[in-house]
Amino acid sequence: MAVSDGRRKIIHIDMDAFYASVEQRDFPEFRGKPLVVGGFPDGRGVVATASYEARKFGVRSAMPSRQALQLCPDLLFTHPRFDVYKDVSNHIRSIFLRYTDLIEPLSLDEAYLDVTTDKQGIGSAIDIARAIKDAIKEELQLTASAGVSTNKFVAKIASDFNKPDGLTFIGPSKVLPFLAALPIEKFFGVGKVTAQKMKGMGIHTGADLKALTELDLRRKFGKSGAFFYQMVRGEDQRPVKPNRIAKSISIEDTYEIDIKEPEHMLQALKDLTERLAKRLEHKGKEARTISIKIKYADFTQITRSKTLLYYVNTTEDIMRLVEELFTNLTLQDKRVRLLGVVASNFYDSDLEKYSSTQLRLFD
Repeated sequence: MAVSDGRRKIIHIDMDAFYASVEQRDFPEFRGKPLVVGGFPDGRGVVATASYEARKFGVRSAMPSRQALQLCPDLLFTHPRFDVYKDVSNHIRSIFLRYTDLIEPLSLDEAYLDVTTDKQGIGSAIDIARAIKDAIKEELQLTASAGVSTNKFVAKIASDFNKPDGLTFIGPSKVLPFLAALPIEKFFGVGKVTAQKMKGMGIHTGADLKALTELDLRRKFGKSGAFFYQMVRGEDQRPVKPNRIAKSISIEDTYEIDIKEPEHMLQALKDLTERLAKRLEHKGKEARTISIKIKYADFTQITRSKTLLYYVNTTEDIMRLVEELFTNLTLQDKRVRLLGVVASNFYDSDLEKYSSTQLRLFD
């Protein structure tokens, strides 16, 4: 096992157009065509993932299907196959485990790995990232992009820097120059509106942003100012945290383009709820607590929950709670980059299930 020199070695792996790439791999008629997973050809629903061919027309995840069709009239639609994506994701995780146990999944298609010490004694995070990419391509016929650096934040930026099928290394001596030269809109947490505001202040690159004091940034951008101050300096001490045994079931999506319209957020939550209900049905689960998770463009995150006296597992029952939780939020014109719906507090026995049914009769 390789020994660390004191610096962390973090890899961020991000699959390229994951859902769409799996569909194009499995169905030749989709290859080379503009394809979206999710939504409907009649304009209902929202896009879950767009192939790179579709992205050339401006089609993006979380976009309403009707808007996607306006941008690309020849767009192909297909229903998601989440069981297949989960199986592929498990295979990818097995590849990660060949090198480290310190794996923090962010979703089915991306994860952080801490390879400061690696199982095979390779020592080089770049070589490990390359080996992982090669294994994914050889064993699954899919491509992934990797970012390698000394912390999670910079590694994540790096993985997005040269997509698709990219591998970007930002070593300790290169972090600050890399961030200084980066266009302001490339920083995670800086959405379109914030980028426009910054450019109006003469902030076009990381170097421009770094010239401002933390107090200046707080005055201009509130709590996000402190985040921007640390971000441009490459400061991120968060450890890679392996997931513990799940006591909940969640469905979430991270969107490439931040969502700002509440109606689009609600439609995306509806799609997530439908997927969650199918997952609960597949696992034979009913839940007493439903939560929504929202991560804003500045990476701040909130969770809102409601616990019932009875158990639910249908789309209709869960969506009623999701709408209630969402309606009570004060969004304050914030842009959203991640939405999730979570079910927890499952019944543990037939007796508890029977008792909850009785409670529901008197609710």
